[in-house]
Amino acid sequence: MTSALLNDAHALTDELVSLRHTLHGCPEVGLHLPHTARIIRAHIEACDLEIHEARSVSGFMAVLRGERNTNGKRPIVLLRADMDGLPVTEDNDLDWRSTNGAMHACGHDLHMAGLVGAMRILTARKAELAGDVVFMFQPGEEGHDGARHMIDEGLLEAAGRLPDHAYGLHVWSGRYPAAFIGTRPGPMMASSDTIAVRVQGRGGHGSAPHEALDPIPVIARIITDIQVSVAREFNIFDPVVATCGQVHAGSAANVIPSEAYAEFTLRAFSPEARERLCTRVREIATGVAETAGMKAVVEHTPLYPVTMNDPGEVDFVRDQVESLWPGRWRNQDEPMAAAEDFSKVLERIPGCFIGVSAVEEGEDAAKLAFNHSAHALFSDEVVPHCAALLAQCAYSRLT
Repeated sequence: MTSALLNDAHALTDELVSLRHTLHGCPEVGLHLPHTARIIRAHIEACDLEIHEARSVSGFMAVLRGERNTNGKRPIVLLRADMDGLPVTEDNDLDWRSTNGAMHACGHDLHMAGLVGAMRILTARKAELAGDVVFMFQPGEEGHDGARHMIDEGLLEAAGRLPDHAYGLHVWSGRYPAAFIGTRPGPMMASSDTIAVRVQGRGGHGSAPHEALDPIPVIARIITDIQVSVAREFNIFDPVVATCGQVHAGSAANVIPSEAYAEFTLRAFSPEARERLCTRVREIATGVAETAGMKAVVEHTPLYPVTMNDPGEVDFVRDQVESLWPGRWRNQDEPMAAAEDFSKVLERIPGCFIGVSAVEEGEDAAKLAFNHSAHALFSDEVVPHCAALLAQCAYSRLT
C-alpha cells in the first residue's frame, strides 16, 4: 500500500503546488487569518469532513471518520499544520512571491499544502481506515501560542477524545541537505521564554552622576552576569541559551535616564533547565539592581515548552519513511534551539515532530538562507512528499 499512497500524492502534485503558491502569495500574521482560513475551509468542505472551528482564532479541526469496522477501540491519529506567516518583507524573484509585507518565510505554506494533500489521500481511502483522523490547521505558531488557544477550547478532543498519536512536520530551507527527512527521540526543539527587565533608577545631569541613580551600568551588568551564569552554572550536556535582543535607555549624551530596559529570549532542552534558567535570570536582575540601590521589575512571558518526541513514535516514523523512500531517513544529531508550539500537543499526546529538507537537489544547504530569512526558498518538490509522509503515518496506524 505504501507505493499506492506515494502514487496518490504524486498524482496531486500540480494541485498541491498550485495551492502552495496561492497561500505563499497572501500570507497573514498572528492568530486571525481570515483569507487563509477561507482557502483551507474550502478544501475541508470539498472532502466533506466534520469541521470543528475555533471560536477565538482562525483555526480548524477537520475529522475524518474511517469506515472499516473494528471490534476494539478505534484509534485516532492527529495530523497538524500551522498556517501563519511572518512580518518579513520577501526579497525573492519568484513569480508568486508575497508583496503584502508578510512572508511564509518558515514554510508554513508547504505545511498546509502537505496536510491538505494528506487529507485528500486519506479521504479517498476512508473505507480502509479502522479509526479516525483529526486534521489540525492552526494559526499563530510564530510566537502567538496558537496551539494553546485551540487546546483551551477543547479542540484536541474534536473526534470525541484525545487522539492516540500526533504527527507534524517542519520544512527547512537550508542547513539540512536535499532529501533529508529525520528527527530525534526526546528533545527535538527547545523551550522558549521571554523575560523583560526594567531597571528603575533616578535621572539626572550627565555631569553629576553622584546625584542620580544611573540604570545603564546596572542593565549592562545584568546582561553580562546572565551570560556568566549560562556559561558557569549550567551543565554543558543540558545546555541553555540566553540572548538579549533589546536594550533601550536614554535620549541624550548628557542626560542620565531614570529607566533602562532589556529583553531576553531564553531557550532550554529540558523542563528542569528551563525552570532554573528563568529563576536565575530573575534572581540576577533583582539582585544586581538592589546592590546598586535600585529596583528591577521583571516580567516573564512563558511561550513554548520543549518539543519532546516519544521514542517509540520516532521508531515508527523512521519505519514509515524507510517504507516510502528506502535510505532517506537520517537521525538528527542535535536538537534545534528554535521553539515550536506543537510541543503543547506532544505534552498531551504521544507523537513525533519530523524535519523535512526543502533544499533543491544539487544545492549546498550550508550556503542557503535558513527559515525566517527574507531570502528563504523552499522547493516545490517536497510538497507531495509532505502529503505522502503525513498520510502514510495515519494510514499505517489505522490499518
